[in-house]
Amino acid sequence: MRTQRNPCTIMLSHSIKRSILVVFKSLSLCLLATRLLAQQAQKNEFTLSGKIANTEISTLEIHLFNADSQLIKTEFPNQQGEFNFEALPKGAYYFKIRRGQADLYNSEVIQVTQQHIVLPEIRINEQRLETVVINRSRPYIERHDGKLILNVESSLQNTGGSALEVLEKAPGVTVDGNNNIILRGKSNILVQIDGKNSPLTGEELANYLRGLPASAIDKIELITNPSAKYDAAGTAIINIKLKKGTNKGTNGSFSTALGAARYLKNNNSFSINHRNDKLNLFANYNFAYREAYNDLMIDRRFYKEGHLEKTFIQDNFFKFSSRNHNGKIGFDYNLTDKNLVGASVSFTSNVFKPFGDSKTTLMDSDCQPLNHTATLSQTDNITKNISANLNHKYRMDTLGSELSTDFDFIRYINASNQSFDTRTSDNNGAPIGTPYLLKGKTDGDLNIYALKSDWIKILPRGLKLETGFKTSYVKSDNDIKFYDHSTSPAVPDSNKSNHYIYQEYIHAAYGNVTKKWDKLKTVLGLRIENTNVTGTQLTTDQINKRKYTQLFPSVVFSYEFTADHNLEVNLSRRINRPNYQQLNPFKYYINATTYRVGNPDLNAQASQNYELTYSFKGKYIATLSYSKISDNITTVVKPILENGENINVQTEENLKSAAYYSLNLIAPLKLTNWWDINNNANFYYGSYTGNVSGTQINNIGNFTLDINSIHTLKLGKNFAAELAASYKATEVYAFARISPYWNVNIGLQKKFKEKNSLKLALTDAFNSNNRKGLTVYNNYEENFKSRREPRILTLSYSYNFGSSKSVQSRKTGAAEDLRQRAE
Repeated sequence: MRTQRNPCTIMLSHSIKRSILVVFKSLSLCLLATRLLAQQAQKNEFTLSGKIANTEISTLEIHLFNADSQLIKTEFPNQQGEFNFEALPKGAYYFKIRRGQADLYNSEVIQVTQQHIVLPEIRINEQRLETVVINRSRPYIERHDGKLILNVESSLQNTGGSALEVLEKAPGVTVDGNNNIILRGKSNILVQIDGKNSPLTGEELANYLRGLPASAIDKIELITNPSAKYDAAGTAIINIKLKKGTNKGTNGSFSTALGAARYLKNNNSFSINHRNDKLNLFANYNFAYREAYNDLMIDRRFYKEGHLEKTFIQDNFFKFSSRNHNGKIGFDYNLTDKNLVGASVSFTSNVFKPFGDSKTTLMDSDCQPLNHTATLSQTDNITKNISANLNHKYRMDTLGSELSTDFDFIRYINASNQSFDTRTSDNNGAPIGTPYLLKGKTDGDLNIYALKSDWIKILPRGLKLETGFKTSYVKSDNDIKFYDHSTSPAVPDSNKSNHYIYQEYIHAAYGNVTKKWDKLKTVLGLRIENTNVTGTQLTTDQINKRKYTQLFPSVVFSYEFTADHNLEVNLSRRINRPNYQQLNPFKYYINATTYRVGNPDLNAQASQNYELTYSFKGKYIATLSYSKISDNITTVVKPILENGENINVQTEENLKSAAYYSLNLIAPLKLTNWWDINNNANFYYGSYTGNVSGTQINNIGNFTLDINSIHTLKLGKNFAAELAASYKATEVYAFARISPYWNVNIGLQKKFKEKNSLKLALTDAFNSNNRKGLTVYNNYEENFKSRREPRILTLSYSYNFGSSKSVQSRKTGAAEDLRQRAE
């Protein structure tokens, strides 16, 4: 047994009780600061008032929303039709006048910048108005509260695609050849689904996202510098928010898509929602069938004392097929005007079958062929997931103060059968030795329990206090057995088999104080997390333990010079813990000379993050950021000697440090009434220091950029077209240099009576989205080129049915990203 502790984490010598006491003392100071600020803020109150004429007053309700469509207050007019909203912070608002289920009046956006604003008299003609519905066109890219938001359905290039393909096209996001998601040059990203952390990473996460249709996604949030109210894990957060029904009555949608290139693809989505004043019932189901391929060419060269010793030339063709079913059913019920309870159950079933045909030529020091090895591989991977959520929310007032609690249980079951048939021949095709037949079976079980509670208090005069806690337990049990079938009977291979159990406890508490003055807004946050991890290799009786407590402060300063000019400073500290796959030392074989293996000695990485963001008119945005990371977790492919043979191993290593400097620009343009352009450019420099496989690098990196431009053309008669182009320049990533690549996608849409639409999309129109790269160590060099399926033509149809009567959100207040309600 051996016990390891992370030398780069901040270790606290006090007990956990002492650490938690520190948090409560900090929160007490926050409360004291809140009271002091409240005494100084009376002069910043604003009032909005008006009068309604020519209609029955007694049954009217007036709902006030902020610019993010969050309900702020509800008022009722007096007998004279007068209404008044008091103690408002400065900002943008709009309101709705309702009678029963009908919207009688929808105001324009009102800029509240004066102490008292009196609106012109409001006159309502109910004889001409049954229900007023405002269709707000959402741009593809928005920024709110430090988050870059992609409205997926607003872009035709996402038609018929999967969630993984949407991410690959997202500005600043890349997916490398090992299925790692990288945001603005940063790896180790935390991916969330509806605000809940996904335990999947790497290939398993990629398989899930391949099976999730883009038609099921409402928006994607890119959070590059999260505050203390978010989990401290990950260098950044990508939150995929699925669609949900918001209209009263019964309504829903259906969509289907068929894609064709070398192989067929099919996505189908169905959702239904019934909502009234008390109850909201919802259900959805998605099915996706996809076939694709990846043609990977690799040139591996091994050196000894600077001289070429041998070369492997590999041609790897991988075909993937997947069948994914996922769905959700649940309800929300208003027990009283202040109490909301809800529950939901969701499931996923994914059958993923990759087939590999790898051909390897071994060449001597003079580049003359010695022999040829062919490996046929087949994997049948079945992943099943079921998750349940129970939630309760207590609304304390009409300002948005609330107490919410969530309990989640998630279980993943994974079963995988692998087979490898390896045969070697000479230059004349004559067999060398006997065929090597290897078969493996993996049984995996992952259980997650999580409980969290958040308390939000909205105070007058621009004050908000947030605090909460979260506790979670994760247990993963993976048992993999390999057998050598080259002889009869088959012989167990103890060198490749492994049984690994991973257990993780994380307990966290946080506090945030937000204060708004006339032009200045500040958010001060502190989060404390205690982590206790145990990894047990039953095969070798090796135990790795890590236990540590850390503090994660965050600070935001936002200053509004004028209504058009805003400057924001964002500082935070974050951690990235290695997940159970990265720690699990079992071997996943790709071909006769390559396999993937986890690293049980990985340490957690810590990062300091700084951002400066300037926005003009809320549309033109420039963000300058810097991150310093210690013990950077980096995916590497390195050469080793195993039983006297040269083998390549894909694994994770801790580099000593990494640093990222970036400038991100968002510049939408409206050239004409029918031509809109969304432009995004990310310029960044990544620098790495560390040692892998006997090779030392010191501040190695390069300046690079990626550009994304989306052109939307309104052609008339409900026709629209879209052209999306992207380019990524050469990037140095630790020991690897990735060559530039570019991509063009085209889309066309026709809408019919606002209820249904037909879309046609062509992805990678010029077969240019190919990846090439070079990895260099002291005695090893690898060139690779990856070609994936181009020119996928997809036709999709979507239909919306049911009621279109809108209803105000019951999730009041300004903390939507804290409320992970399953709706």
